[in-house]
Amino acid sequence: MCNSGFASSQPVEATDDAFWDQFWADTATSVQDVFALVPAAEIRAVREESPSNLATLCYKAVEKLVQGAESGCHSEKEKQTVLNCSRLLTRILPYIFEDPDWRGFFWSTVPGAGRGAGDEEDENARPLAESLLLAIADLLFCPDFTVQSHRKSTVDSAEDIHSIDSCEYIWEAGVGFAHSPQPNYNHDLNRTELLKLLLTCFSEAMYLPPSSDSSNANPWVQFFCSTENRHALPLFTSLLNIVCAYDPVGYGIPYNHLLFSDYREPLVEEAAQVLIVTLDYDTSTSSSPTVDGTTTSTAMDDVDPPGPENLFVNYLSRIHREEDFQFILKGVARLLSNPLVQTYLPNSAKKIQFHQELLVLFWKLCDFNKKFLFFVLKSSDVLDILVPILYFLNDARADQSRVGLMHIGVFILLLLSGERNFGVRLNKPYSVRVPMDIPVFTGTHADLLIIVFHKIITSGHQRLQPLFDCLLPSIVNVSPYLKSLSMVAANKLLHLLEAFSTTWFLFSTVQNHHLVFFLLEVFNNIIQYQFDGNSNLVYAIIRKRNVFHQLANLPTDAQTIQKALQRKKKTPEPISRTNSQDGLSMEGSRPAAPAEPGTLKTSLVATPGIDKLTEKSQVSEDGTMRSLEPESSQSPSEGSPAAVVSDTESWSGEVSQPKRDRRRLSSASLSGQWTPTPDWVLSWKSKLPLQTIMRLLQVLVPQVEKICIDKGLTDESEILKFLQHGTLVGLLPVPHPILIRKYQANSGTAMWFRTYMWGVIYLRNVDPPIWYDTDVKLFEIQRV
Repeated sequence: MCNSGFASSQPVEATDDAFWDQFWADTATSVQDVFALVPAAEIRAVREESPSNLATLCYKAVEKLVQGAESGCHSEKEKQTVLNCSRLLTRILPYIFEDPDWRGFFWSTVPGAGRGAGDEEDENARPLAESLLLAIADLLFCPDFTVQSHRKSTVDSAEDIHSIDSCEYIWEAGVGFAHSPQPNYNHDLNRTELLKLLLTCFSEAMYLPPSSDSSNANPWVQFFCSTENRHALPLFTSLLNIVCAYDPVGYGIPYNHLLFSDYREPLVEEAAQVLIVTLDYDTSTSSSPTVDGTTTSTAMDDVDPPGPENLFVNYLSRIHREEDFQFILKGVARLLSNPLVQTYLPNSAKKIQFHQELLVLFWKLCDFNKKFLFFVLKSSDVLDILVPILYFLNDARADQSRVGLMHIGVFILLLLSGERNFGVRLNKPYSVRVPMDIPVFTGTHADLLIIVFHKIITSGHQRLQPLFDCLLPSIVNVSPYLKSLSMVAANKLLHLLEAFSTTWFLFSTVQNHHLVFFLLEVFNNIIQYQFDGNSNLVYAIIRKRNVFHQLANLPTDAQTIQKALQRKKKTPEPISRTNSQDGLSMEGSRPAAPAEPGTLKTSLVATPGIDKLTEKSQVSEDGTMRSLEPESSQSPSEGSPAAVVSDTESWSGEVSQPKRDRRRLSSASLSGQWTPTPDWVLSWKSKLPLQTIMRLLQVLVPQVEKICIDKGLTDESEILKFLQHGTLVGLLPVPHPILIRKYQANSGTAMWFRTYMWGVIYLRNVDPPIWYDTDVKLFEIQRV
């Protein structure tokens, strides 16, 4: 590939084929070569100094792709031309997008160019972007180039690209397709290159600043996922199946990947990235029928359902066969568990790196297809998703470059916890023993969840504090269903209460007391609904009874408040005391490491507070849910010294929080500096739900003390035995209704997912570095 004259300031005629052909005639280039041969400075120079040459180059390259798609790429020369053009466009597009003056270029029609026969007139009205996207779609189903030909080679005439039904050429068996084509190394490579170009087309989103305006749909994605693309269904199916069928172990045989090279992985990564970008769709603004999962149409039928115009979102929302759900869930769980498998049998499987894309995909599946969510929750396979997520959360907690991964893991758990079945599933004993640096315990998956959450809160990175607000409601949501907590988990919950109820922590920000409310709700749910199996927790509450008494007698006078804040200045940690003398950690575990110096990370927009993220529902006697009306006084007026905040008011998200959102930090005085007042403390202290626990202590403490004195007991196990047979029937207040905070889609989270997803894609595409050093606006790139 030669770059002579490309940067010359003289315009070159579009008809000068000899000049333009040199850009794609070369036979021996790779995408890396193109990136090396066409430096960024040169592309920018042409853009500024000879814009007509850049325009012609883009136009000619698209034209070559369109011709290749028309002819079906039969000769080696044509295949090479198509690949070179797609590499060249992958290189150049980001520099078109970064310049606002050029951004509309691909959406304009090129007048007078390439007008051959008269019948092309109407075709010519297509914007360049549309011609490019349709050509890529055609090329992805091009026999002998990207798919296996169905023709016998004895027939001379090649398949006519326009007459083939691309649904017969789906790349892999799985959803809606039973036949697994023979793997072909070259086809996989060619698909990967074309998908790279497709992803680059979609990446215009990176060059626009974050905005929660949902009308900001990506025009590239919009067109590609519309009915204009006749390959939308087979392509969606191919991408989904390629990802979910992938087995990094190598046909299920450990260490097999060491014997042959795996050319499928780059394709799977690219497919996962293209898939999540096409599914970037804000459900909070759409009234699609998929939200309650009650579409009546059959899977993928041809009737246009009312629903999102984005066909990929539409197809995803309409998958409904059990075997398809099983295939997707097994595939995602297998890939998410890959790093864990690595740790039992080192190097037994190829280590995959695209777990963040998989988590986004899993999120989209649950968010757009409620039938899938219910399928996941009704089998204990949900635990095969839970355990890897907890592993990632624990592993990333000290690394500030992985704050985004922490968020998505916690979001998924919050979403799952809103469904009763998830809480029920957590009672399954945990026996697999994934190597994690957490205390050894014998118990259930619920214990694992609580122990990992405790570890994140007590020893995670400082920037995780806004997440506590999502971690604890997940535990609250599942608490009414937890049959028996282990002693380790029970002690962890009480340690959190102890840490969160210190006066300096309670008085230091306007919303810290919510964490105490959440924990009390957990204890109340377990005592009211699962008292019988939870003697460990009851015993832990009795042992730490002074924490509850201190809360009930929390001082509210100005002097004590001031004293507590003085103490805070000495100990600025979010949780000062961690009783981490847990001794043994799980076998093979390594502590969570901070980010390597020099690691790049991308910034994230602030996540909406828990009150915006969730909607409260009440569980009725028969197990059905009814939504509760939000309290009307959601935003207290500014400047009022003691406005009461609803009990789920949120942490003020970090960074880029717009001014008007800061109003929510209620009792901010006019100077903007919030200070706790006696009235403010009283306003929420009076609502602390302590009655149930106080009654329990009142009844049980004297009984336990009496046994200890009578029998001279000092032995924990005897006391536990007594508590197991105890009962509080008729002694406790009437059980309160179960409150669940269910995740609610909103444009804030849609925006968060967009920045997170593109940040991941930016950082993961380093070879070649498609967007590196271009002027992206959606996030900032920082060095750790």
